[in-house]
Amino acid sequence: MSPPLPDIPESECTPLVRQLLDIIGHLQNRIQELEDEILRSKGLKTRPIIAPSPLETPPRPPRQPGQKRPGSAKRVKTAQLTITDEVVVPLADQPPGSVFKGYEDFVVQDLIIRPRVIRYRRERWQAPDGQNLVAGLPADVRPDSHFGPTLISFIIHQYHHQHVTQPLLWEQLDQLGIDISTGQLNRILTEGKEAFHQEKVELLPAGLAVSTYVQVDDTGARHQGRNGSCLHIGNELFAYFESTDSKSRQNFLEVLRGAHTDYTINDFAQAYWQRQKLAQAVIERLTAGTAWFADAEAWRAYLALQDLTNDRHVRIATEGALLGSLIAHGVSPELTVLSDGAGQFDVLVHALCWLHVERPLERLVPHNEKHRQAIEQIRQGIWKLYAGLKAYRETPDPMACEALGKQFDDLVAQRTDYPSIDGVLKGMAADRAKLLLVLERPEVPLHNNLSEGHIRDYVKKRKISGSTRSELGRQARDTFASLKKTCRRLGVNFWEYLQDRVRGLGQIPRLADQIRQKAEEAVGRKTPATLPSGPGDAVV
Repeated sequence: MSPPLPDIPESECTPLVRQLLDIIGHLQNRIQELEDEILRSKGLKTRPIIAPSPLETPPRPPRQPGQKRPGSAKRVKTAQLTITDEVVVPLADQPPGSVFKGYEDFVVQDLIIRPRVIRYRRERWQAPDGQNLVAGLPADVRPDSHFGPTLISFIIHQYHHQHVTQPLLWEQLDQLGIDISTGQLNRILTEGKEAFHQEKVELLPAGLAVSTYVQVDDTGARHQGRNGSCLHIGNELFAYFESTDSKSRQNFLEVLRGAHTDYTINDFAQAYWQRQKLAQAVIERLTAGTAWFADAEAWRAYLALQDLTNDRHVRIATEGALLGSLIAHGVSPELTVLSDGAGQFDVLVHALCWLHVERPLERLVPHNEKHRQAIEQIRQGIWKLYAGLKAYRETPDPMACEALGKQFDDLVAQRTDYPSIDGVLKGMAADRAKLLLVLERPEVPLHNNLSEGHIRDYVKKRKISGSTRSELGRQARDTFASLKKTCRRLGVNFWEYLQDRVRGLGQIPRLADQIRQKAEEAVGRKTPATLPSGPGDAVV
């Protein structure tokens, strides 16, 4: 462990000393991050994780004497229960002359867990022509499986919702009296899930069609012993996970594009190329021929035909053509992408998370008391501005936009003589439009907590079960992570959803239809004055 930096008197804090102290602090943080990574790879304990930002978790005011803790009000705990069995308990040896006064209820919740083995004795008949006739199985029993729908739903729920590993799940089933091999258990979890995969595929286009914003994040996802990435896209209506071999802007656009495979050169593609400062001569070559390409092979052939081999030119050209395809297929060019600031997400209308902006200040190690006070002063200014933006989101007031914009400009214009603090302020100033997008679109959140919370559940699963080894396993993990989180967003009981889908009942509407319905209901609750405007806009 490196020794802490001593407090340096202000009289000795020349600009060079301040800059060197910032460099030392940055190097110490980087060394600590690398040490933590080594400890994690060895399965050892790391340093405590930083507490949640006070931007979203301000200190609670002290309770007054006699005041109860919020949420501690008493409720009738059995009021919502459905009574399935009723047992009358007689009173023994009541005294002579006693009068019956009814019953005093005592409700007990219990659970029955036992194997149920059913033998279907199917009648066999022989027709006059000699043909053998056998009665069919019930509709919810699969002829290719000797495991019932409730057991299959239980296995999927335990693995994907409860994060029970396959060895522990097999041991649990064995102890309950279920005769199943580890291979059969793995097949139940990964094979024959085409209906679930198709429903997952429907989530993204449905969510993008009715949303004005999405929140995005990604995390590492090893597959077959190689590093990869898992991308999350979602909002208050849906969650969509997709694991790929790498993370990049091209990969992000390919996932957003969904099932489509084409590349399109249109005005949006050309505008993207110009924003990325692609040479005009290259743009002219790209626009000199065909404007639509069916798949990646046709696109690569076109790039070769135009003699585009420079890696940067190929990358930017491909990103622009993917963006053109995305918008051509109906995604609004005004769709807001809210992220933690990672460069691969800077497409369409990009918004930044305020918690990630404030976090560098939280991690700074003060050099002396003046430095500590400067950090605290800037953080207090950010908290005050953030509180104003939160209030604006709840009740948008056009008159407040100018005042909040000026408050932001005054904050980032401050200088403290400490490069580490001033660098944060300069970065905020450069990202002014992305941080103050809420003033134009109050429906866009100020932070990316929802996406990070969704992907944290995926990380938990990754830490428990490790990496995936088969394509079916990786696809199943993405599918059920997407369906589970979307059910939670829509208020659908995931256990009941699994039962419905495994039995093939179809009583629970498809999740994509529920996304559209919930979006329509949200629009109906909004007044015309608060509705956003723009092509393809809807309220989330």
